[in-house]
Amino acid sequence: MLNIQEVYEKYFTVVYRYLLSLSHNTHIAEELTQETFFKALKKVDDFRGECDLRVWLCQISKNTYYDYLKKNKKYVPEAQNELSEDVFSADFVQDFADKKTAFRVHKVLHKLSEPYKEVFSLRVFGELSFSDISDLFCKSESWARVTYHRACKKIREELDDEDHL
Repeated sequence: MLNIQEVYEKYFTVVYRYLLSLSHNTHIAEELTQETFFKALKKVDDFRGECDLRVWLCQISKNTYYDYLKKNKKYVPEAQNELSEDVFSADFVQDFADKKTAFRVHKVLHKLSEPYKEVFSLRVFGELSFSDISDLFCKSESWARVTYHRACKKIREELDDEDHL
């Protein structure tokens, strides 16, 4: 049996950061994080342990976010399955500490189509492994890696285009 208080304390930051990466709004992320844990508490008996608890919580939070968008009649992005291969340098990911760079990436990320936006957010902001991401999407780990690298490539290209303006 899961102790929801321990789960909350351990995974609050992961869920909050993931929802913040989706919504780009601290108030919405806070509200939906609370709702995610409320839903998890109600469904805790349904958790079969077939995936990592963090993956299960992120799935609940993603569905909660999409429900929020539908309820508020906001755009819900359509999934696309286009894939590629290219990576960010480790230096680029480290640059997220620089608020200006982070803001530029968030602006580009906001325009990115699914599943690139979500895979990138799960990997970078949610700190999920490729294995966890693949479980969340019911796809292969290779799919998660390639989708992440394609997202990185798209973001890098957009940032390079901005730099040349």
